[in-house]
Amino acid sequence: MSLVTSEKMLKDAQAGGYAVGAFNVENMEMVKAVLAAAQELNAPVMLQTTPSTIKYGTVETYAAIVAAEAAKVSVPVALHLDHGSSYDLAIHAAKTGYTSIMIDGSALPLNENIELTAKVVKEVSTLGIPVEAELGKVGGKEDDLEAEADTNTNPAEAVEFVEKTGIASLAIAIGTAHGFYVGVPVLDKERLSEIRSVVSIPLVLHGASGLSDEEVRECVRRGICKVNFATELRAAYSEAVKHYFEEKPDTIDPKKYGEAAMEKVKNLVKSRMIVCGCDGKANQ
Repeated sequence: MSLVTSEKMLKDAQAGGYAVGAFNVENMEMVKAVLAAAQELNAPVMLQTTPSTIKYGTVETYAAIVAAEAAKVSVPVALHLDHGSSYDLAIHAAKTGYTSIMIDGSALPLNENIELTAKVVKEVSTLGIPVEAELGKVGGKEDDLEAEADTNTNPAEAVEFVEKTGIASLAIAIGTAHGFYVGVPVLDKERLSEIRSVVSIPLVLHGASGLSDEEVRECVRRGICKVNFATELRAAYSEAVKHYFEEKPDTIDPKKYGEAAMEKVKNLVKSRMIVCGCDGKANQ
């Protein structure tokens, strides 16, 4: 089907008590793998690209690939700008085929984050595209964005932020980190529940790669409506290619190891969709 915005699928998730899986894709093979998983499980899905991925492939390239592949499946698909790093990039993506936009001003002081986010919301709302923003700092490294320490989201600031920006969804910091975890993460799930009690819009969990299934399920039970997965997809893809060459080192056809990588990514995505509870929810 044609691409849809993320607004209805996240509101449906909020009403249904599950979360939509949002998966970062780097190339055509990963796009096809994620969509195959969604089709097999009848799950709504969000595909995401970060600024560094866009730098590698361009907004136009990813918009075209995802639109073409989404037209082949029957489930709702949104194309999301993950961690949009500037006003210009956010607007460019929105005008080039992306159906969901994140502007990430979390490194800025609160008033500047509000100002930047509200500016993006005002512009892309004329196109009917919802905006996600982040409040608090998720630790670890995502592309060129790195936080040395986590600063969890303040519930009172979250209320102010949502009211003053008009965003459609809010990414919160509760102790998650981008990349794989060193040691066992300690999530402030009570903070999540507190934010859920005062903020009405869908909440987003970043840094889910490496979290246990039970941790993800508990976050969803407490109100998370979108869960981002990135690093573990990259790892799965790369591991499949390495394993293929270990067994068949003389291979020169990229399609061969591309197929192996797609299969591994697809199976990983399916397992994560089931954990999020979005399997079977495409037509609800």
